[in-house]
Amino acid sequence: MDLTKIFGIATAVAETATTTAATDPAAVEELSGAAAVVQMLGTFLPMIIIFVVFYFFLIRPQKKKDKQVKDMLANLKNGDRVCTIGGIYGTIVNIKDDTVTLSVGTDNVKLVFARWGIRSVEELTIENDAEALN
Repeated sequence: MDLTKIFGIATAVAETATTTAATDPAAVEELSGAAAVVQMLGTFLPMIIIFVVFYFFLIRPQKKKDKQVKDMLANLKNGDRVCTIGGIYGTIVNIKDDTVTLSVGTDNVKLVFARWGIRSVEELTIENDAEALN
C-alpha cells in the first residue's frame, strides 16, 4: 500500500467535495465523509505499522522463547546435567514440585534450587561420561 496513493485519494476526494459543493449538498456530505475516513486511515496507519513491527520483532520472539523455557523446565528429569542461572553446573538427583536437588562437584555436594533457577540443560548426561563430570 503506497502512502502517496492514499493521500492522493484523500486530496482528490476533498477537491471533488469542494467543486460539487455549489451543485449538490448531499454529494458534498458523502464525499467529505469518505475524505474523513481516508484521512483518519492515513493518521492511524503509522501507529498500526509500528504495532505490527513491535509484534513481529519483540513480542512474538519473546513468547516463543518463554514457551521453550517452560517446556525445558517441565521436562527436567533425574540424571540431567544442568546449569543454574548463577552459573553452577550440576546433575539433578531429585525433583520435587518446584524444587530441584543438584549434585555438584567431586564431593557430590547436594544443593537445592528452585525449578525456575535452572537456565539450561546440557547435552552431556551422567550416564555418558561419569568420570568427566566429577
